[in-house]
Amino acid sequence: MPLTVRPAERRDAEAIRTIYNREVLGSTVTFDLVPRTLEEQVAWLDDHAGGHPAVVAVDDDGTVVGFGALSPWRPSRPAYATSVEDSVYVDEGWRARGVGRLILDDLLRRAEAHGFHAVFARIVGGHEASIALHARCGFEPAGLEREVGRKFGRWLDVVVMQRLL
Repeated sequence: MPLTVRPAERRDAEAIRTIYNREVLGSTVTFDLVPRTLEEQVAWLDDHAGGHPAVVAVDDDGTVVGFGALSPWRPSRPAYATSVEDSVYVDEGWRARGVGRLILDDLLRRAEAHGFHAVFARIVGGHEASIALHARCGFEPAGLEREVGRKFGRWLDVVVMQRLL
């Protein structure tokens, strides 16, 4: 089934929230501990407009099957303004079907079009699918943050990957 990647809209908030909250409650791919409300998800979408966009992958029926976003890298320090962090989430029924690659490729095009120079990915240690996706898209390892998160009673590492545009 062909997929389309397009800018996320407020009407996508519930679908994005559903995908994201499954990860909040059942995995370590996000370090959030509390599911988002619909209002919080709409606010997140509003924050991801312009140069730091959110996108969705939709099937022929318009069903959101994944989403991604660019976020400021270290927003409290202006010298980092040319760097961004990506995030990519795919609905569990659509994994290993190229959805993540479509989303990440689109985010990289948007990052370049907005004049960003560096794109970072911060991936929980052991998440080999995300590490491999980023490597296929030209990201290289840039560091390892040891035991910087704690979720489900476990200390979690973060793999930092980077791609220069």
